[in-house]
Amino acid sequence: MTFWLLKSEPDTFGIEHLERQPDQRSGWDGVRNYQARNFLRDQIKLGDLAFFYHSSCPQPGIVGIVEIVREGYPDPSAFDPTSKYFDAKSEPGKVRWYQVDVQLREKFTDVIPLQALKLDSQLASMPLINRSRLSVQPVSEEHWRHILSHYSH
Repeated sequence: MTFWLLKSEPDTFGIEHLERQPDQRSGWDGVRNYQARNFLRDQIKLGDLAFFYHSSCPQPGIVGIVEIVREGYPDPSAFDPTSKYFDAKSEPGKVRWYQVDVQLREKFTDVIPLQALKLDSQLASMPLINRSRLSVQPVSEEHWRHILSHYSH
């Protein structure tokens, strides 16, 4: 099993949106960064776990855990001209963008704030701390366990 961090703006798709989906399951669509796309397409696997992270909001931070319930597949929003994620250069035969499906496993009572994570010396090498703009990031098992043991519940 591999661990990940998936970022979303809560006004666009927050953990509360996922909570309201049938079976608390949804596609993680709209990723338009090639490095993040490569993670979705090539590395994220069925059963992997990810922190759900709220970004671009008053208190950015980790708000819960999701499980990957479908591995990478073409993101249909790229082909939909009515979607804000439409990409005119995408063609069904030449897929540019991928998504995975996630299912809510746990919604945290309190946000684990980015500021607290940045102050934790045990997390200094975490991609979130060093490269915080990437919307899909790997999380080491060591960092995953540290965050769960020190910040959640």
